[in-house]
Amino acid sequence: MANILELKNINKIYGEKIKTQVLFDINLGFEESSFNSIIGASGSGKSTLMNIMGTLDKATNGEVIIDGKNISNMNKNQLASLRNETIGFIFQFHYLLPEFTVLENILMPYKIKHNKVTKEALNRANDLIEIVGLGKVRNNKATDISGGQQQRAAIARSLINNPRIILGDEPTGNLDSETTETVYDLLKKINKEFKSTFIVITHNKRVAEKADRIIEIKDGKVNNDIINIGNISI
Repeated sequence: MANILELKNINKIYGEKIKTQVLFDINLGFEESSFNSIIGASGSGKSTLMNIMGTLDKATNGEVIIDGKNISNMNKNQLASLRNETIGFIFQFHYLLPEFTVLENILMPYKIKHNKVTKEALNRANDLIEIVGLGKVRNNKATDISGGQQQRAAIARSLINNPRIILGDEPTGNLDSETTETVYDLLKKINKEFKSTFIVITHNKRVAEKADRIIEIKDGKVNNDIINIGNISI
């Protein structure tokens, strides 16, 4: 299967006078419809790598290719459009807008893209709400639901524009262990149903092992890249 996202010789250096390199010659490809986890200690460079994959930050040098497009020469507007159409984000903090309902929050990326909400988009939002199990609270304000429900709303929001890639940065970092299991089972279900490519950062090895592939980042380099086949790692 073809790669939906490729990183070629990615380096990231911060600072001008005093330079600090946090990523060193990263080469990775992610197959379409795959479910990948990235693990690593705090400061290993995994969040920087995620930001570069999501076009939220630029590599110092190297190439990022998303859905066959080299993003190196894209301007801010082109990158914003690419993010909105191709990439869904799930963060550790859900970033729901407190003054809006669950349904309105889920529809927000679509409204930003199209300036209006169509009947089809509304139907899709309601379908996603049912998939993530929030049917009874769809009209609640974001502040009037539990933490686990807020994160599930954020997952539904990441899917509203039918993105090819879902990036998760510690998406269950603030949840208890039981809710974490529930949320990851949901992500796997969505991966199978919608064929979206998932790339998820986690510090939790038990959670990482739910992925089809585990990439370990250590000191800014790929230390391990393991494919899971059932319960066997190779």
